[in-house]
Amino acid sequence: MAARTLFTLPIQPTGGITCTTPLPKVYLLTFNSPPDNRLRPSLIEALLLALDIIEYKHPKGVLITTSGIQKFYSNGLDYESAIKTPGFFPNSLYPLWRRVLTYPMPTISLLNGHAFAAGLMLALMHDYRFQNPHRGFLCLNELDFGAPLKAPMASIFRDKLPSPHTFRTLVLESKRFTALEALKDGIVDGLGGMEECLTFVDEMGLRKKGQSGVYGRLKEEMWRETVGFLDDYEGQERRLERLAVEQQKRAEEGRKKVAEWERRQGGKSKL
Repeated sequence: MAARTLFTLPIQPTGGITCTTPLPKVYLLTFNSPPDNRLRPSLIEALLLALDIIEYKHPKGVLITTSGIQKFYSNGLDYESAIKTPGFFPNSLYPLWRRVLTYPMPTISLLNGHAFAAGLMLALMHDYRFQNPHRGFLCLNELDFGAPLKAPMASIFRDKLPSPHTFRTLVLESKRFTALEALKDGIVDGLGGMEECLTFVDEMGLRKKGQSGVYGRLKEEMWRETVGFLDDYEGQERRLERLAVEQQKRAEEGRKKVAEWERRQGGKSKL
């Protein structure tokens, strides 16, 4: 049966989202925001509206997200723009992540290409992940461009990954995971494209899971730490400010101790 288009939404300035139904009660959101699906406010706003349309206008089923850009699922944030845009994290990015993380029906990210940094985090907010076995890497490259992880950015990996070893490799080594490696280490749940993803939906009986009305509430409790961090942006920012002050204090004290040690060493060498 051919997929039916339910609706389309624009993404300014030159992109869009299309929602189709490859199977009854399976909602496929294909987003296209050239060149690489960066999570900018325009894409985020369109995704949030699409999620509302599916939830409030259609029966509960399964949500699948994927990219219309062959090479990329999402290449993360436009980082310089994100940190300079007032309210971007609490008013744009975090609401999207929270919405996906606690969505009241099963969610699958179909990773057709690269998912880097915040793009990988978006994938982790879904319940399940399928990755193209022939194209794309999964990577947290914050180490490479000097960006610290905010609290929910770290906690979602603690919540979802089965091994602290994989978490360490992602964060402290910036490893680029191939599909086979990602499956082995539990980052993704399966390999393949749309056909394999739909087979998984049927085999798992996912279209029925949201019918009882508690699916989203169960996830709120399962992922309580990350949900709490997403809801407490201001508190987490105050914590980071305190840590920065403490780090500066430790650095000043450390430099004084080193200077005193060097002074003593110099004095000894003259004896």
